[in-house]
Amino acid sequence: MADTGSAQDHGRLAQFEEHRGRLWGIAYRIMGTVADADDAVQEAWLRWQALPDEPPVASPRGFLTTVVSRICYDLLGSARARREMYVGPWLPEPLLGGAGGTPPVAPVAPDGSGPEDRVTLDESVGMALLTVLERLTPAERTAFILHDVFAVPFPEIAEAVGRTPDSVRQLASRARKRVRAEAPRRTVDRAEHRRTVEAFLGAVMGGDFDALLSVLDPEVVWRSDGGGKVSAARRPVLGREKVARYVRGLVTRGAEQQNLRVAMVDVNGATGLAFADATGRQAGVFAFTVHEGRITEVDAVLNPDKLGHLDLDRL
Repeated sequence: MADTGSAQDHGRLAQFEEHRGRLWGIAYRIMGTVADADDAVQEAWLRWQALPDEPPVASPRGFLTTVVSRICYDLLGSARARREMYVGPWLPEPLLGGAGGTPPVAPVAPDGSGPEDRVTLDESVGMALLTVLERLTPAERTAFILHDVFAVPFPEIAEAVGRTPDSVRQLASRARKRVRAEAPRRTVDRAEHRRTVEAFLGAVMGGDFDALLSVLDPEVVWRSDGGGKVSAARRPVLGREKVARYVRGLVTRGAEQQNLRVAMVDVNGATGLAFADATGRQAGVFAFTVHEGRITEVDAVLNPDKLGHLDLDRL
């Protein structure tokens, strides 16, 4: 006789794996860290596994989406308290185009049609937008991501955050307005973005200060996340001249490091840079926001705790 229990377990695992990419994508966008996203998905699996066989879940996709969202919503409250004590700017953990075993940047596209102003999946995982989402309340962030990015209906979001559907609708609307107001202007032309990052790298590596100035927007912002673990600016560096001098200082210090490797890589869906030295003691990932051929924002993740999931040895 067939092992009915084992067959049911395999069926349940197969259902979960079918939605794992979507669940991880939701968790990463809500939490902003790979470790927290992994933990949320694992906890969702444990809860899914513990469900009784009867009655069967009518919509595994909807159920698992609600479960992982609720887990992240609860985690985000305590995470925000920790981030308020963080040394220097707190930036999301970068994804390098699937490097280091991370899940794909873009999960399965949402079903059905939605608001015309919905952000795309690529935009929603960009470092610039994730940084803006840090300024939202946990409820606003969860509602915005679930509705505007993943097309989750308001009644399901309400269940995840413990609010009424009307309240959740207001949360998503408020979050959307803030994102529109605070998200930086950026090009959607991937080729233009790449050319601009190439020009930045060429100017830096060639020591051409004037060329570096020409590729930076007059109001460029440079944020460094060292977390108090490595040397990094604890306040944003503002303005073209200051950023250019700051970068020149980084290059001067970096020139003292032997075997420093720098490479252009895909960072959260757009061309960025990663570097590492032979000893592994120095490493970092730079994400860029580009508008009209100039760099308007640079997010430099240098905290080694936020780079452990990446395989920078392959640079």
